[in-house]
Amino acid sequence: MNPESLAWQIATIAVPMVLAIVFHEVAHGWVARALGDPTAAEQNRLSLNPLRHVDPFGTIILPGLLKLSGAPVFGWAKPVPVDFRRLRNPRWGMVLVAAAGPAANFVLAALAAVCLGLMASASGLPARFVAENLLNFLFINLFLGAFNLLPIPPFDGSRIVMGVLPGPLARGYARLEPFGLLIVFGLLVILPWFAPDLQLVQRLIGPPVQWMSEELAALANLFAGPGQR
Repeated sequence: MNPESLAWQIATIAVPMVLAIVFHEVAHGWVARALGDPTAAEQNRLSLNPLRHVDPFGTIILPGLLKLSGAPVFGWAKPVPVDFRRLRNPRWGMVLVAAAGPAANFVLAALAAVCLGLMASASGLPARFVAENLLNFLFINLFLGAFNLLPIPPFDGSRIVMGVLPGPLARGYARLEPFGLLIVFGLLVILPWFAPDLQLVQRLIGPPVQWMSEELAALANLFAGPGQR
């Protein structure tokens, strides 16, 4: 396979994307079960089998197009069911369950950095293929985690905000949820169309992703051989 070919790019994007999104969703279910809600387990959605979670458009097609176009990468899987009423502490449980997805992405990005460091001295086409998968896995997880922390329904950040706001404010904020996808569409499609230089989303998630990338590069160097640093 030619490293410059479209097939190579797709092969090094699809697997990292699916894994990042599946772990993100399953992390919600794992934490929900630990906090008292077994809904995801009851519906057999705690499996890491991608076929149980993949949404063809949200998990593969859209993120792949965004990655190939150089835009911020985001996507979704079939949501893992969570019944917040079954949590032992619904309010703070909701915060922890929501934070679990992005937290899983950041942990996976760190693991990818460690693996990249360990294989820094490897050479050859197979090693390059694995390294590009790991590098894409690292950045996809960073973007996915940061993007989901935006306080826009239905992203995880909105659940965290609802959990920490006082009751009346939380209920008012929750009224935005039916319009969440419209807001996201406006930010990602409409706003860039009318104001391409504004780059609002990139300005919001770019700096934290850049900072985390630099920290993970330092982590990779720790695990690389002395001659590879």
